[in-house]
Amino acid sequence: MEVTARIAARSASSRSAYLDRIRAAGQNGPARGDLGCANLAHGLAACGADEKLHLKAAVRRNVAIVSSYNDMLSAHQPYERYPSILKKAVLQAGGVAQVAGGVPAMCDGITQGRAGMELSLFSRDVVAMSTAIALSHDMFDGALMLGVCDKIVPGLLIGALSFGHLPTVFVPAGPMPSGIPNGEKSRTRQRFAAGEIGRDALLDAELASYHSPGTCTFYGTANSNQLVVEAMGLHLPGSSFVNPGTELRRALTNHAGRVATQGCAPIGEIVDERTLVNGVVALLATGGSTNHTMHLVAIAAAAGLNLTWDDFADLSAVTPLLTRIYPNGAADINQFHAAGGVPFVIGELLDAGLMHPDVETIAGFGLGRYRDEPYLDERDELCWRPAPQTSRDDSVLRPVSDAFAPDGGIRVLDGGLGRAVMKVSSVAPEHRVVTAPARVFDDQGDFLAAFDRGELYSDIVAVIRHQGPRANGMPELHKLTPALGLLMDRGHRVALVTDGRMSGASGKIPAALHCTPEAAAGGPLSRLRDGDVVRVDSETGRLDVDVDLSEREPWIPEHATHGTGRELFAAFRERVGRPDAGASVFSEIAPSRIYA
Repeated sequence: MEVTARIAARSASSRSAYLDRIRAAGQNGPARGDLGCANLAHGLAACGADEKLHLKAAVRRNVAIVSSYNDMLSAHQPYERYPSILKKAVLQAGGVAQVAGGVPAMCDGITQGRAGMELSLFSRDVVAMSTAIALSHDMFDGALMLGVCDKIVPGLLIGALSFGHLPTVFVPAGPMPSGIPNGEKSRTRQRFAAGEIGRDALLDAELASYHSPGTCTFYGTANSNQLVVEAMGLHLPGSSFVNPGTELRRALTNHAGRVATQGCAPIGEIVDERTLVNGVVALLATGGSTNHTMHLVAIAAAAGLNLTWDDFADLSAVTPLLTRIYPNGAADINQFHAAGGVPFVIGELLDAGLMHPDVETIAGFGLGRYRDEPYLDERDELCWRPAPQTSRDDSVLRPVSDAFAPDGGIRVLDGGLGRAVMKVSSVAPEHRVVTAPARVFDDQGDFLAAFDRGELYSDIVAVIRHQGPRANGMPELHKLTPALGLLMDRGHRVALVTDGRMSGASGKIPAALHCTPEAAAGGPLSRLRDGDVVRVDSETGRLDVDVDLSEREPWIPEHATHGTGRELFAAFRERVGRPDAGASVFSEIAPSRIYA
């Protein structure tokens, strides 16, 4: 592919340096062989007698378990039982497993609209650093990464790539069973926003949707993580969306432990420009989360690769949309999986020449292995078989020959208001171009208050600025969706422009997200005023305003910097890079990608 060649060419120097570094780290066998006696004794002190014998002689592989388990996240609660399952599987495969460390895992669903959301994006880099700490003891021959949601999987992957010489297997936990239909949940939220129902009715609907252990069933960042990681060959084939608590889920977890013990290619060798493009294409073909326009850029940088928003846009232009999963349709992730899921998508994209087949994976060489689906045979042993070549439900999943749309639905917009991304896969064609007066807000709460006062019932471009990483950590703005959706339903022309995030849950609303330069860095949004006519045009890729902003002074208000832990992240806000460069604090990975 042309895009793949372009990434490889621009990354030649940084990729070469990265490979030299990880290959040097891996050529001398287990690093614990060089540990001093006291160092090694500390690492073995809590092991059983047999484990000590095997590890001090380096006759068995020692596998690190890095877990994001906590009880508060439904998606991560199943991980409580994984260490004991994995330790037994590793032992049976001839190795030893140790829980090397835990990483934080916060829930964006709980923190929506709250101060805690201002820590969310930065938590990705904290997870990466925590992963590095877990692996820094030089005790391990391989690793198992336990994570599902939002910033956790990208953070685990960035951290693991710093130890790219280690074979590393990502182990999913699976989605919760389906609750009430997502469409019903969305309608209930809009009825609450309109004042037609009260809090009790809204809470009942939410509890019926988020109801048990497992990942939330809509196609946000968490489930996008799982699909992308599988398409990159870092999960076992077909394993991403098997429900928790099932025999198949347990069998896949056991097998992940065996793979990490018996060995696979090092993660730094697996994640190359071809693997990266495969992940982007799978994301685009399924209408996945816009958060990955930042996460995948940061992941690429951790592997010495330079991925850009232009690469996303060019790949989106040639990648057909094969799925309709909420918020891009009515179906949830379980219906997608039942219709054929990831194996069907990968098979279609491989046959169309849109994914690279010649890649390393944890399952062996070749992405063709990921056309297969797992099952338990009559003896309850884990096996794989070719997935069906036709969709089991073409309202949810379609072949390339009958795609829902000819492109992947990610647009990059440029113009007088900066650069932004828009997810148009669920935006009706008649709403993809909006020209209207701006209503400018510096806080999402101010927008919602104006909505409640009835001030916004007109054609508007709602501008929610000072929501970028430098300003307040770039929170997600999902609470805007019901109000904006209601304005659209009442016949108004509506669009959103923000330097904040919405994950992809913007749904039917044309939303220019991650606008950069952000307002807090003096970007054009900081000079915008109420009444300026803004044009949001995803057809031509323009984001413009009808006035010359250069003669205005930027407006940069003060933000809350203390409370709910915000004071601990001041250094992150000062150091963070641009959204189109991954919104990362790791300038050492990509030193040219921070603000001037």
